Amino acid sequence: MAAFKDFNFKLAVIEVLMYRRELLAPAFDLDARMRERGIGIPAAYVLENDLDDEVLDESRAFFEDLVIGDEHLAEVETLCFDAGLEVYRHCAPAWDGEDDLFDIRSLDDLALLPNLRRVTAVDAGVLVAPGKWETFAARGVEAS
Repeated sequence: MAAFKDFNFKLAVIEVLMYRRELLAPAFDLDARMRERGIGIPAAYVLENDLDDEVLDESRAFFEDLVIGDEHLAEVETLCFDAGLEVYRHCAPAWDGEDDLFDIRSLDDLALLPNLRRVTAVDAGVLVAPGKWETFAARGVEAS
């Protein structure tokens, strides 16, 4: 099984497999989990408890422990590095996109995605890895 080096890169992959293509099911639903604990509005809860600038422990544990098999990784052909990914809402429900909480600093995990052909929001999103344009070009990945 694949071992990701960059947690935030893994989240971008999870976005594709869990929330876009629904290949990893059931999807992690932070809202439902918090409602089960009597918390009605997750964003309000994290703001009231000064947790708005971090990944919630429950979410981090779930996504870190999530095993993604090679057959699923081979399904990833496109990645988006936009700050508005659904997975981020399930990690930090009040995150405003104005800090580096989900910045991807390394592209070492590209090796886990043998069929990656295209990436988007390279300059407009959370991807801050050095040499990103050159890395994508060297791998034959279309970047925009």
